[in-house]
Amino acid sequence: MNVILFGPPNAGKGTQAKRLVNEYGWVHLSTGDMLRAARKAGTELGKQVSAIIDRGDLVSDEIVIALIEERLPDAEAAGGAIFDGFPRTIAQAEALDKVLESRGKKIDVVIRLDVDPDELTRRVEKRAKEEGRPDDTVEVFKNRLDTYEAETAPLIPYYESQDKLVNVDGMGSVEDVAASIDKALGR
Repeated sequence: MNVILFGPPNAGKGTQAKRLVNEYGWVHLSTGDMLRAARKAGTELGKQVSAIIDRGDLVSDEIVIALIEERLPDAEAAGGAIFDGFPRTIAQAEALDKVLESRGKKIDVVIRLDVDPDELTRRVEKRAKEEGRPDDTVEVFKNRLDTYEAETAPLIPYYESQDKLVNVDGMGSVEDVAASIDKALGR
């Protein structure tokens, strides 16, 4: 099963992805993690990623898709993948669909964690106080949320038109959200 976890920053995607990996053995495909791993591995693709990041540029869709393609055999062997942080745009979603189709696979379900923006801001403020993370300021978060709304939210109608989108209330406890996700997965 191939699942996309979709939602704004701090909605709980990473928490739920880890749980799904532990419970079902699927492969977690986080683009951020993959970019860091490719860079560290020093492969040809990793060297390209390093050069781009060192210049301060964004990694192209083609490179991100290539990184995902490298991991698909692992995901297929594990029975599925959880896409976290990808796709972020319609172009990326279309590219992912083509790559999966070429392998006889598809995205089975897109789970959208729906969380109130005010609650997301409260979560950021709490985490900033507890963990002291420099990237957890309200200003940085609001910029990330604006970017999400502008670039990623258009994926909602894209996946709705394919009858793959399931909205999950992300405002409950971790356990309640997990139960709703499992229901969406038919488990």
